[in-house]
Amino acid sequence: MTGALRMSNFRPIDRDTGFLLPPSVDEWLPEKHLARFVVEVIDGLDLRAMSGSYRGSGSASYHPVLLLGILVYGYATGVFSSRKLERATYDSVALRFIAANEHPDHDTIATFRRRFLKEIEGLFVQVLLLAREMGLLKMGTVGLDGTKLHANASRHSALSYEHAGKIEAQLKAEVSELMAKAEAADQADLPDGMSIPDELARREERLGKLAQARATIEARARERFEREEADHRAQLAAREAKAKATGKKPGGKPPAPPAASPLPTDQINLTDDESRIMPVAGGGFEQCYNAQAAVAAGNLLVVATDVVQAANDKQQLEPMVSKLAALPAELGEPETLLADNGYFSATNVAACTAAGIEPLIALGRQSHHPSLSERFAAAPPAPENPTPVEAMGYRLATPEGKRLYGLRKHTPEPVFGIIKSVLGFRQFLLRGLDKVRGEWSLVTMAWNLKRMFALNAAR
Repeated sequence: MTGALRMSNFRPIDRDTGFLLPPSVDEWLPEKHLARFVVEVIDGLDLRAMSGSYRGSGSASYHPVLLLGILVYGYATGVFSSRKLERATYDSVALRFIAANEHPDHDTIATFRRRFLKEIEGLFVQVLLLAREMGLLKMGTVGLDGTKLHANASRHSALSYEHAGKIEAQLKAEVSELMAKAEAADQADLPDGMSIPDELARREERLGKLAQARATIEARARERFEREEADHRAQLAAREAKAKATGKKPGGKPPAPPAASPLPTDQINLTDDESRIMPVAGGGFEQCYNAQAAVAAGNLLVVATDVVQAANDKQQLEPMVSKLAALPAELGEPETLLADNGYFSATNVAACTAAGIEPLIALGRQSHHPSLSERFAAAPPAPENPTPVEAMGYRLATPEGKRLYGLRKHTPEPVFGIIKSVLGFRQFLLRGLDKVRGEWSLVTMAWNLKRMFALNAAR
Protein backbone atom coordinates (compact mmCIF):
# COMPACT_ATOMS: atom_id res chain seq x y z
CA MET A 1 0.00 0.00 0.00
CA THR A 2 1.44 3.37 -0.99
CA GLY A 3 0.64 6.85 0.17
CA ALA A 4 -0.81 7.79 3.53
CA LEU A 5 -3.02 5.20 5.21
CA ARG A 6 -5.87 6.90 7.09
CA MET A 7 -8.36 5.23 9.42
CA SER A 8 -11.14 6.92 11.35
CA ASN A 9 -10.20 7.89 14.93
CA PHE A 10 -6.62 6.69 14.44
CA ARG A 11 -3.42 8.60 13.83
CA PRO A 12 -2.41 8.47 10.16
CA ILE A 13 0.33 5.99 9.20
CA ASP A 14 2.63 7.43 6.56
CA ARG A 15 5.89 5.69 5.69
CA ASP A 16 6.36 7.16 2.23
CA THR A 17 6.44 10.94 2.54
CA GLY A 18 10.00 12.21 2.68
CA PHE A 19 11.32 14.63 5.30
CA LEU A 20 11.09 18.25 4.23
CA LEU A 21 14.25 18.97 6.26
CA PRO A 22 17.05 16.55 7.20
CA PRO A 23 16.22 14.92 10.57
CA SER A 24 18.44 15.70 13.57
CA VAL A 25 19.52 12.79 15.80
CA ASP A 26 19.24 15.21 18.73
CA GLU A 27 15.46 15.16 18.30
CA TRP A 28 15.17 11.36 18.57
CA LEU A 29 15.35 11.03 22.36
CA PRO A 30 13.70 12.74 25.33
CA GLU A 31 15.84 15.22 27.24
CA LYS A 32 16.33 12.88 30.21
CA HIS A 33 17.59 9.64 28.69
CA LEU A 34 20.44 7.32 29.65
CA ALA A 35 21.93 7.56 26.15
CA ARG A 36 22.25 11.36 26.45
CA PHE A 37 23.85 10.95 29.88
CA VAL A 38 26.37 8.40 28.55
CA VAL A 39 27.32 10.71 25.66
CA GLU A 40 27.67 13.70 27.99
CA VAL A 41 29.90 11.80 30.42
CA ILE A 42 32.13 10.23 27.76
CA ASP A 43 32.53 13.58 26.00
CA GLY A 44 34.01 14.88 29.28
CA LEU A 45 36.50 12.04 29.79
CA ASP A 46 40.17 12.30 28.88
CA LEU A 47 40.53 9.87 25.97
CA ARG A 48 43.93 11.06 24.74
CA ALA A 49 45.51 7.70 25.58
CA MET A 50 43.10 6.15 23.08
CA SER A 51 42.94 8.77 20.34
CA GLY A 52 46.71 9.35 20.43
CA SER A 53 47.41 5.74 19.47
CA TYR A 54 45.76 6.06 16.05
CA ARG A 55 47.98 6.73 13.04
CA GLY A 56 47.01 9.42 10.55
CA SER A 57 47.50 7.22 7.47
CA GLY A 58 44.84 5.14 5.73
CA SER A 59 41.09 5.62 5.81
CA ALA A 60 39.51 7.68 8.57
CA SER A 61 38.76 5.76 11.79
CA TYR A 62 35.76 5.98 14.08
CA HIS A 63 36.56 8.24 17.04
CA PRO A 64 37.05 6.51 20.42
CA VAL A 65 34.27 8.71 21.84
CA LEU A 66 31.78 7.04 19.49
CA LEU A 67 32.98 3.45 19.94
CA LEU A 68 33.30 3.75 23.72
CA GLY A 69 29.80 5.22 23.89
CA ILE A 70 28.39 2.24 21.98
CA LEU A 71 30.17 -0.23 24.28
CA VAL A 72 29.24 1.49 27.55
CA TYR A 73 25.58 1.96 26.61
CA GLY A 74 25.45 -1.62 25.37
CA TYR A 75 26.85 -3.03 28.62
CA ALA A 76 24.57 -0.73 30.65
CA THR A 77 21.50 -2.07 28.87
CA GLY A 78 22.41 -5.74 28.55
CA VAL A 79 23.83 -5.86 25.00
CA PHE A 80 27.37 -7.26 25.09
CA SER A 81 28.01 -9.04 21.78
CA SER A 82 29.76 -6.92 19.14
CA ARG A 83 27.46 -8.40 16.47
CA LYS A 84 24.36 -7.44 18.48
CA LEU A 85 25.80 -3.96 19.06
CA GLU A 86 26.34 -3.53 15.32
CA ARG A 87 22.71 -4.55 14.65
CA ALA A 88 21.51 -2.23 17.43
CA THR A 89 23.05 0.79 15.66
CA TYR A 90 20.31 0.16 13.07
CA ASP A 91 17.50 -1.09 15.34
CA SER A 92 17.90 1.01 18.51
CA VAL A 93 17.07 4.71 18.42
CA ALA A 94 19.30 5.27 21.49
CA LEU A 95 22.31 3.61 19.84
CA ARG A 96 21.64 5.46 16.59
CA PHE A 97 21.85 8.65 18.66
CA ILE A 98 25.11 7.57 20.38
CA ALA A 99 26.64 6.43 17.06
CA ALA A 100 25.54 9.68 15.35
CA ASN A 101 23.75 7.52 12.76
CA GLU A 102 26.99 5.72 11.91
CA HIS A 103 27.18 1.91 11.86
CA PRO A 104 30.60 0.53 12.89
CA ASP A 105 30.84 -3.17 12.01
CA HIS A 106 31.23 -5.81 14.70
CA ASP A 107 34.92 -6.38 13.96
CA THR A 108 35.63 -2.70 14.59
CA ILE A 109 33.72 -2.78 17.89
CA ALA A 110 35.34 -6.03 19.06
CA THR A 111 38.85 -4.85 18.11
CA PHE A 112 38.36 -1.55 19.95
CA ARG A 113 37.21 -3.40 23.07
CA ARG A 114 40.23 -5.75 23.06
CA ARG A 115 42.71 -3.01 22.18
CA PHE A 116 41.80 -0.52 24.90
CA LEU A 117 40.99 -2.69 27.93
CA LYS A 118 43.80 -1.13 30.01
CA GLU A 119 42.70 2.37 29.11
CA ILE A 120 39.11 1.51 30.06
CA GLU A 121 40.37 0.46 33.52
CA GLY A 122 41.81 3.97 33.88
CA LEU A 123 38.53 5.57 32.78
CA PHE A 124 36.80 3.70 35.61
CA VAL A 125 38.48 6.09 38.09
CA GLN A 126 37.65 9.14 35.95
CA VAL A 127 33.96 8.22 36.16
CA LEU A 128 34.24 7.92 39.96
CA LEU A 129 35.78 11.40 40.13
CA LEU A 130 32.86 12.74 38.10
CA ALA A 131 30.40 11.03 40.45
CA ARG A 132 32.14 12.70 43.40
CA GLU A 133 32.02 16.08 41.64
CA MET A 134 28.27 15.60 41.03
CA GLY A 135 27.78 14.88 44.73
CA LEU A 136 26.68 11.29 44.06
CA LEU A 137 29.59 9.40 45.65
CA LYS A 138 30.40 9.28 49.34
CA MET A 139 32.92 6.63 50.37
CA GLY A 140 32.31 6.15 54.11
CA THR A 141 31.13 2.55 54.43
CA VAL A 142 32.21 0.10 51.72
CA GLY A 143 30.95 -3.45 51.18
CA LEU A 144 33.26 -6.08 49.66
CA ASP A 145 32.08 -9.28 48.00
CA GLY A 146 32.86 -11.64 45.14
CA THR A 147 30.76 -13.44 42.57
CA LYS A 148 31.53 -16.32 40.21
CA LEU A 149 31.19 -15.43 36.54
CA HIS A 150 31.42 -18.08 33.82
CA ALA A 151 34.49 -18.03 31.64
CA ASN A 152 34.14 -18.11 27.86
CA ALA A 153 34.97 -21.82 28.05
CA SER A 154 33.16 -25.02 28.89
CA ARG A 155 34.14 -27.17 31.84
CA HIS A 156 33.96 -30.08 29.38
CA SER A 157 37.05 -28.61 27.74
CA ALA A 158 39.00 -29.17 30.97
CA LEU A 159 41.75 -31.80 30.99
CA SER A 160 43.09 -33.38 34.18
CA TYR A 161 46.77 -34.19 34.69
CA GLU A 162 45.98 -37.90 35.07
CA HIS A 163 43.82 -38.07 31.94
CA ALA A 164 46.40 -36.11 29.94
CA GLY A 165 48.97 -38.77 30.86
CA LYS A 166 46.66 -41.56 29.70
CA ILE A 167 45.94 -39.87 26.36
CA GLU A 168 49.64 -39.15 25.89
CA ALA A 169 50.51 -42.83 26.43
CA GLN A 170 47.76 -43.88 23.99
CA LEU A 171 48.97 -41.45 21.30
CA LYS A 172 52.58 -42.59 21.67
CA ALA A 173 51.47 -46.21 21.23
CA GLU A 174 49.52 -45.22 18.10
CA VAL A 175 52.54 -43.37 16.71
CA SER A 176 54.66 -46.51 17.20
CA GLU A 177 51.98 -48.59 15.46
CA LEU A 178 51.82 -46.15 12.53
CA MET A 179 55.59 -46.14 12.20
CA ALA A 180 55.54 -49.94 12.07
CA LYS A 181 52.84 -49.82 9.37
CA ALA A 182 54.92 -47.32 7.40
CA GLU A 183 57.94 -49.64 7.44
CA ALA A 184 55.78 -52.57 6.30
CA ALA A 185 53.68 -50.62 3.81
CA ASP A 186 55.07 -52.43 0.80
CA GLN A 187 54.26 -55.84 2.35
CA ALA A 188 50.82 -55.17 3.85
CA ASP A 189 47.79 -53.36 2.54
CA LEU A 190 46.67 -50.26 4.40
CA PRO A 191 42.99 -49.56 5.18
CA ASP A 192 41.23 -47.48 2.52
CA GLY A 193 41.64 -43.76 3.06
CA MET A 194 44.47 -44.04 5.57
CA SER A 195 47.40 -41.67 5.04
CA ILE A 196 50.20 -42.53 7.44
CA PRO A 197 51.91 -39.08 7.18
CA ASP A 198 48.58 -37.33 7.90
CA GLU A 199 47.80 -39.64 10.84
CA LEU A 200 51.29 -39.13 12.26
CA ALA A 201 51.06 -35.35 11.86
CA ARG A 202 47.74 -35.23 13.72
CA ARG A 203 49.09 -37.26 16.62
CA GLU A 204 52.32 -35.30 16.82
CA GLU A 205 50.28 -32.08 16.98
CA ARG A 206 48.10 -33.49 19.78
CA LEU A 207 51.16 -34.74 21.65
CA GLY A 208 52.66 -31.25 21.47
CA LYS A 209 49.49 -29.69 22.91
CA LEU A 210 49.31 -32.33 25.64
CA ALA A 211 52.96 -31.76 26.58
CA GLN A 212 52.28 -28.02 26.82
CA ALA A 213 49.16 -28.64 28.96
CA ARG A 214 51.03 -30.97 31.33
CA ALA A 215 53.89 -28.47 31.61
CA THR A 216 51.42 -25.72 32.56
CA ILE A 217 49.81 -27.93 35.22
CA GLU A 218 53.27 -28.82 36.59
CA ALA A 219 54.27 -25.13 36.75
CA ARG A 220 51.05 -24.31 38.65
CA ALA A 221 51.75 -27.20 41.03
CA ARG A 222 55.22 -25.79 41.78
CA GLU A 223 53.74 -22.36 42.50
CA ARG A 224 51.12 -23.92 44.76
CA PHE A 225 53.76 -25.97 46.57
CA GLU A 226 55.90 -22.90 47.30
CA ARG A 227 52.86 -21.03 48.64
CA GLU A 228 51.57 -23.95 50.72
CA GLU A 229 55.05 -24.85 51.96
CA ALA A 230 55.41 -21.38 53.51
CA ASP A 231 52.01 -21.80 55.21
CA HIS A 232 53.01 -25.29 56.40
CA ARG A 233 56.23 -23.98 57.98
CA ALA A 234 54.25 -21.19 59.70
CA GLN A 235 51.76 -23.73 61.13
CA LEU A 236 54.57 -25.94 62.44
CA ALA A 237 56.29 -22.93 64.02
CA ALA A 238 53.01 -21.90 65.69
CA ARG A 239 52.55 -25.43 67.13
CA GLU A 240 56.10 -25.42 68.43
CA ALA A 241 55.71 -21.97 70.01
CA LYS A 242 52.47 -23.03 71.67
CA ALA A 243 54.14 -26.19 73.03
CA LYS A 244 57.01 -24.15 74.52
CA ALA A 245 54.61 -21.61 76.04
CA THR A 246 52.32 -24.20 77.65
CA GLY A 247 54.86 -26.93 78.31
CA LYS A 248 52.44 -29.43 76.81
CA LYS A 249 52.57 -31.46 73.66
CA PRO A 250 50.06 -30.00 71.16
CA GLY A 251 47.00 -32.13 70.54
CA GLY A 252 45.96 -33.52 67.20
CA LYS A 253 48.07 -34.51 64.24
CA PRO A 254 50.65 -32.09 62.89
CA PRO A 255 49.62 -30.46 59.60
CA ALA A 256 50.41 -32.61 56.58
CA PRO A 257 53.07 -31.28 54.23
CA PRO A 258 51.87 -30.09 50.80
CA ALA A 259 52.34 -32.21 47.70
CA ALA A 260 55.29 -31.13 45.56
CA SER A 261 54.03 -32.79 42.37
CA PRO A 262 50.78 -32.22 40.47
CA LEU A 263 47.70 -33.99 41.80
CA PRO A 264 45.92 -36.38 39.42
CA THR A 265 42.86 -34.10 39.54
CA ASP A 266 44.76 -30.87 38.72
CA GLN A 267 43.20 -29.47 35.55
CA ILE A 268 43.74 -27.09 32.68
CA ASN A 269 41.08 -25.79 30.32
CA LEU A 270 42.03 -26.11 26.67
CA THR A 271 39.81 -23.16 25.63
CA ASP A 272 40.77 -20.63 28.34
CA ASP A 273 43.66 -22.05 30.34
CA GLU A 274 43.60 -19.14 32.80
CA SER A 275 40.05 -19.86 34.00
CA ARG A 276 39.40 -22.36 36.80
CA ILE A 277 36.80 -24.92 37.83
CA MET A 278 34.86 -23.35 40.73
CA PRO A 279 31.83 -24.26 42.85
CA VAL A 280 28.81 -22.16 41.90
CA ALA A 281 25.63 -21.15 43.69
CA GLY A 282 23.00 -23.84 43.59
CA GLY A 283 25.56 -26.64 43.56
CA GLY A 284 27.87 -28.07 40.96
CA PHE A 285 31.06 -26.79 39.35
CA GLU A 286 31.66 -24.57 36.33
CA GLN A 287 34.57 -23.00 34.46
CA CYS A 288 34.68 -19.55 36.08
CA TYR A 289 36.55 -16.50 37.29
CA ASN A 290 35.96 -14.91 40.70
CA ALA A 291 34.96 -11.24 40.17
CA GLN A 292 35.49 -8.91 43.14
CA ALA A 293 33.84 -5.55 43.79
CA ALA A 294 33.98 -2.98 46.57
CA VAL A 295 30.70 -1.04 46.61
CA ALA A 296 29.97 2.22 48.44
CA ALA A 297 26.97 1.85 50.75
CA GLY A 298 24.11 4.25 50.20
CA ASN A 299 24.79 4.98 46.53
CA LEU A 300 25.74 1.46 45.30
CA LEU A 301 28.58 2.74 43.13
CA VAL A 302 31.43 0.27 42.54
CA VAL A 303 34.68 1.88 43.71
CA ALA A 304 37.23 -0.92 43.18
CA THR A 305 37.30 -4.17 41.19
CA ASP A 306 39.42 -7.20 40.51
CA VAL A 307 39.11 -10.64 38.92
CA VAL A 308 41.01 -13.60 40.37
CA GLN A 309 41.47 -17.29 39.66
CA ALA A 310 40.96 -18.44 43.27
CA ALA A 311 37.51 -19.62 44.25
CA ASN A 312 38.16 -18.66 47.89
CA ASP A 313 37.74 -15.00 48.93
CA LYS A 314 40.05 -15.11 51.95
CA GLN A 315 43.13 -14.04 49.97
CA GLN A 316 41.32 -11.22 48.17
CA LEU A 317 40.80 -8.72 51.00
CA GLU A 318 44.35 -7.33 51.19
CA PRO A 319 44.61 -6.70 47.41
CA MET A 320 41.22 -4.97 47.42
CA VAL A 321 42.19 -2.83 50.42
CA SER A 322 45.33 -1.83 48.47
CA LYS A 323 43.16 -0.86 45.49
CA LEU A 324 40.99 1.30 47.77
CA ALA A 325 44.11 2.95 49.18
CA ALA A 326 45.35 3.71 45.66
CA LEU A 327 42.23 5.69 44.70
CA PRO A 328 42.65 9.47 44.34
CA ALA A 329 42.39 11.38 47.61
CA GLU A 330 39.58 13.53 46.15
CA LEU A 331 37.24 10.53 46.33
CA GLY A 332 37.48 10.48 50.11
CA GLU A 333 38.62 7.75 52.48
CA PRO A 334 36.70 4.55 53.23
CA GLU A 335 35.99 4.41 56.96
CA THR A 336 34.38 0.98 57.40
CA LEU A 337 34.70 -2.21 55.37
CA LEU A 338 31.89 -4.79 55.46
CA ALA A 339 32.55 -8.38 54.38
CA ASP A 340 31.10 -11.83 55.01
CA ASN A 341 32.78 -14.73 56.79
CA GLY A 342 34.53 -15.82 53.58
CA TYR A 343 36.95 -12.91 54.05
CA PHE A 344 37.65 -13.47 57.74
CA SER A 345 41.15 -14.08 59.05
CA ALA A 346 43.25 -12.39 61.71
CA THR A 347 45.61 -11.24 58.96
CA ASN A 348 42.77 -9.57 57.04
CA VAL A 349 41.51 -7.80 60.17
CA ALA A 350 45.03 -6.51 60.79
CA ALA A 351 45.35 -5.38 57.15
CA CYS A 352 42.21 -3.25 57.45
CA THR A 353 43.37 -1.75 60.75
CA ALA A 354 46.79 -0.93 59.26
CA ALA A 355 45.06 0.85 56.35
CA GLY A 356 43.00 2.98 58.75
CA ILE A 357 39.76 1.18 57.87
CA GLU A 358 37.47 -0.24 60.54
CA PRO A 359 36.74 -3.86 59.60
CA LEU A 360 33.35 -5.46 60.18
CA ILE A 361 33.89 -9.01 58.93
CA ALA A 362 31.60 -11.80 60.12
CA LEU A 363 33.38 -14.17 62.51
CA GLY A 364 31.14 -17.06 61.42
CA ARG A 365 28.16 -17.83 59.25
CA GLN A 366 25.25 -15.54 60.06
CA SER A 367 21.78 -16.95 60.72
CA HIS A 368 19.18 -15.89 58.13
CA HIS A 369 16.44 -15.73 60.80
CA PRO A 370 17.92 -14.63 64.14
CA SER A 371 15.59 -14.72 67.13
CA LEU A 372 14.33 -11.56 68.79
CA SER A 373 16.64 -12.12 71.74
CA GLU A 374 19.64 -12.34 69.38
CA ARG A 375 18.61 -9.27 67.40
CA PHE A 376 18.06 -7.04 70.41
CA ALA A 377 20.61 -8.49 72.82
CA ALA A 378 22.60 -5.91 74.77
CA ALA A 379 26.23 -5.45 73.83
CA PRO A 380 28.66 -7.48 75.95
CA PRO A 381 31.16 -5.60 78.13
CA ALA A 382 34.08 -4.15 76.20
CA PRO A 383 37.18 -6.39 76.41
CA GLU A 384 40.32 -5.08 78.10
CA ASN A 385 43.44 -4.81 75.93
CA PRO A 386 41.70 -6.60 73.04
CA THR A 387 43.42 -8.02 70.00
CA PRO A 388 42.23 -6.55 66.65
CA VAL A 389 39.95 -9.58 66.18
CA GLU A 390 38.49 -9.25 69.70
CA ALA A 391 37.92 -5.54 69.19
CA MET A 392 36.11 -6.24 65.91
CA GLY A 393 34.02 -8.98 67.56
CA TYR A 394 32.91 -6.49 70.20
CA ARG A 395 31.98 -3.88 67.56
CA LEU A 396 29.92 -6.49 65.69
CA ALA A 397 27.97 -7.18 68.91
CA THR A 398 27.06 -3.52 69.53
CA PRO A 399 23.80 -2.05 68.15
CA GLU A 400 25.74 0.29 65.85
CA GLY A 401 27.94 -2.57 64.63
CA LYS A 402 24.86 -4.71 63.92
CA ARG A 403 23.25 -1.83 62.03
CA LEU A 404 26.34 -1.24 59.92
CA TYR A 405 26.95 -4.92 59.20
CA GLY A 406 23.29 -5.21 58.21
CA LEU A 407 24.10 -2.93 55.25
CA ARG A 408 26.33 -5.61 53.73
CA LYS A 409 23.48 -7.55 52.14
CA HIS A 410 22.11 -4.28 50.75
CA THR A 411 25.40 -3.17 49.20
CA PRO A 412 27.40 -5.52 46.92
CA GLU A 413 24.72 -8.21 46.56
CA PRO A 414 22.10 -6.00 44.79
CA VAL A 415 24.79 -4.79 42.37
CA PHE A 416 25.76 -8.36 41.47
CA GLY A 417 22.10 -9.34 41.24
CA ILE A 418 21.25 -6.55 38.79
CA ILE A 419 24.38 -7.09 36.67
CA LYS A 420 23.75 -10.83 36.39
CA SER A 421 19.95 -11.13 36.39
CA VAL A 422 18.70 -7.81 34.97
CA LEU A 423 21.49 -6.90 32.54
CA GLY A 424 22.20 -10.57 31.89
CA PHE A 425 25.98 -10.45 32.25
CA ARG A 426 26.73 -13.95 33.54
CA GLN A 427 29.67 -14.87 31.31
CA PHE A 428 32.77 -13.07 30.10
CA LEU A 429 33.08 -12.68 26.35
CA LEU A 430 36.87 -12.38 26.47
CA ARG A 431 39.44 -15.00 27.48
CA GLY A 432 42.49 -14.75 29.71
CA LEU A 433 42.87 -13.14 33.13
CA ASP A 434 44.06 -9.73 31.93
CA LYS A 435 41.27 -9.45 29.37
CA VAL A 436 38.48 -10.46 31.77
CA ARG A 437 39.80 -7.95 34.30
CA GLY A 438 39.42 -5.26 31.66
CA GLU A 439 35.96 -6.48 30.73
CA TRP A 440 34.88 -6.49 34.39
CA SER A 441 36.05 -2.85 34.62
CA LEU A 442 33.89 -2.09 31.56
CA VAL A 443 30.88 -3.86 33.10
CA THR A 444 31.17 -2.06 36.43
CA MET A 445 31.89 1.32 34.80
CA ALA A 446 28.72 0.89 32.72
CA TRP A 447 26.83 -0.01 35.91
CA ASN A 448 28.21 3.12 37.61
CA LEU A 449 27.02 5.34 34.76
CA LYS A 450 23.59 3.74 34.82
CA ARG A 451 23.44 4.20 38.60
CA MET A 452 24.66 7.81 38.41
CA PHE A 453 21.95 8.57 35.86
CA ALA A 454 19.29 7.14 38.20
CA LEU A 455 20.67 8.97 41.27
CA ASN A 456 20.90 12.27 39.39
CA ALA A 457 17.36 11.91 38.03
CA ALA A 458 16.05 11.14 41.54
CA ARG A 459 17.50 14.41 42.82
